[in-house]
Amino acid sequence: MKFYSPQKLKTIAELIGAQFIGPEDFQVLGTNEIHMVKPGDIVFVNHPKYYEKALNSAATIILIDKEVECPEGKALLISDDPFRDFNKINTHFTKIYNFTEELHDVEIGEGTRIHPSAVIGNNVKIGKNTHIFPHVVIGDRTVIGDNVIIQAGTVLGGDAFYYRKLNGNFDRMISVGNVVIENNVEIGNNCTIDRGVTDSTVIGEGSVLDNLIQIGHDTVIGKKCLIASQVGIAGCCIIEDEVTIWGQAGVASGIRLEKGTVLLAQVGVNRDLAAGTYFGPIAEDFRTYLKKEVKVRNLK
Repeated sequence: MKFYSPQKLKTIAELIGAQFIGPEDFQVLGTNEIHMVKPGDIVFVNHPKYYEKALNSAATIILIDKEVECPEGKALLISDDPFRDFNKINTHFTKIYNFTEELHDVEIGEGTRIHPSAVIGNNVKIGKNTHIFPHVVIGDRTVIGDNVIIQAGTVLGGDAFYYRKLNGNFDRMISVGNVVIENNVEIGNNCTIDRGVTDSTVIGEGSVLDNLIQIGHDTVIGKKCLIASQVGIAGCCIIEDEVTIWGQAGVASGIRLEKGTVLLAQVGVNRDLAAGTYFGPIAEDFRTYLKKEVKVRNLK
């Protein structure tokens, strides 16, 4: 998430009541998750296991629960609860509406048709010649391109599935990102595409999604991908261009699939995959899988 204007380190520290290490006028441009950070971003970390990753990331401001040595060229915000304060920063700079206020700041392009039963949030942009079917829900800040088809019951921009366990309960990370649907995309019935926590969940130009598909927060689907029914893709994945994913396949969080990869039905993906065709509950090369099956059958 980028702030509307650059902020100073001291200003952010005062907002959350944190100690800071670094020049008080150190520039802060926004916030982001560890998978997505860029220079100028705040990233939070609240476990020693991930200190090194956060401190050595592209982020230049680290919101952390312990005073540590500050890397050169970076700044620290010392907080007793970085998760809580990351939420506080995000919601201070991003208005959360959740369909509770009058519709405003919606742009709809020429030739676009929207069924009266569809529900649209605030700060939404929809391009030209797009068709929105009945009972579609379009959350705040969603951006939809030209010549897009979104079929009945689909939800764009629901909250990310991102929680921590706190005092025996689940505490939500508030999602302030959005969903971006590029031109010429088709999305089937009853799909759910979660908005980014701090960035964008993206469906690339010319991609086609079947019915009943779940796409997690901050995942980027490339151009001209084909995804069949009941596929589940977790958050922060990178699905490169022209990937095909067949029915009921599942992809764990933070995975990258190279351009042209094919996942056959019910594949489970727990690691990055190079281009190829994969099958099995723990994805393996399809030809290798078939050879193993032949050997097993020959043992009988």
